[in-house]
Amino acid sequence: MAKHDEFDDFFGNDDDAPVVDTRADGRLLRVPLSRLAPNLVNPRTDFGTDEELIDLGKSLRRRQIQACPAVSRSAYLKLWPDHTEQIGDVDYVLVAGERRYRGATAAGNPTLNCVVDDGLAKDRMGFMEAVVSENFDRQNFNAIEEAYAVQSLVAEFGSNRAVAQHFERVDGWVTQRILLTHLATEAQDLVRKKAMPLDAARSLGKLARDNQWGGAAQLAWWQGEQKQRAAASAERSAAKKAAKAPTVPKPLTGGPAAGADQQGADLFYGRKTDPAAPAPGEPAVTEDEPTANAAREGAPSVPGQGNPADVLAGGVGQQRKLFPYDDGVDAAHYLILKMQPDEFNKMLNLLNRHRESKTVSAS
Repeated sequence: MAKHDEFDDFFGNDDDAPVVDTRADGRLLRVPLSRLAPNLVNPRTDFGTDEELIDLGKSLRRRQIQACPAVSRSAYLKLWPDHTEQIGDVDYVLVAGERRYRGATAAGNPTLNCVVDDGLAKDRMGFMEAVVSENFDRQNFNAIEEAYAVQSLVAEFGSNRAVAQHFERVDGWVTQRILLTHLATEAQDLVRKKAMPLDAARSLGKLARDNQWGGAAQLAWWQGEQKQRAAASAERSAAKKAAKAPTVPKPLTGGPAAGADQQGADLFYGRKTDPAAPAPGEPAVTEDEPTANAAREGAPSVPGQGNPADVLAGGVGQQRKLFPYDDGVDAAHYLILKMQPDEFNKMLNLLNRHRESKTVSAS
């Protein structure tokens, strides 16, 4: 006995707990395969390929770590007396472990270790729970097998809700699985191969149940559903690409010639420029032209009619818009691209002060 210390009173001392045999009448036996049969109510149908079963059997021959639960023949036949001929003249019937039984048979093993416990066969509900629980817990069922397992439990327990409550699940857990039993064989094969996702399979199962669809109608629905899913996937991919693409500012109205943006920016920043200077690549304005004379004589600036922040003389009677006063987004893009960082910060400070003063005045 371990030494008692001051923490035992708080946490409890498990060292003093006795070892208790909790088995009802379980006995570990090495049963010859000829005296053993799998039960006929196992919803599992996929046990693997022949090669996989042989490999499993060889592994069991070296060491069988997990014994198979079984019941006596008489206990099993009390529950299913109509199975007498199918199970034959054996001594024990497996509750779970049919894959191990098949593997041992495929590899030519003579025996299989079993724990025989007739307490598992007190009634059908308890037996069916024992049949499927191991596969549920270890996730050995594929989706279709799980559906038929749940359906068999509903048949014994009496309702979806009774099964859900017994396994501490929501009612929808039972309903969603039983829907797969309404699929035609062809559709169920797609689910087994994971060629049809479960959400689509359950939707199809509900439609098949409600509309009494056969295999052809179910496959036709799946073909249409695949096209819709492909189109939706392409649309999502395009949206993601568009979201990741860099934002390109819209070009300024009027399509200025090369160099005109720089000249307009110089004017906007307050840098001295010659208003009579032509834009690069354009003919110069002569001294006797009215536009040049007006600029030299200090003619008044009118927005949109000669203001250097708005237009540049590009020839007689020509005006080119340089700054998008009527489009805040374009104006912001223009300034971000053209302004030096220090000047841009000065502008932001001025705008913030202006906005704060407007807010104070309005209040």
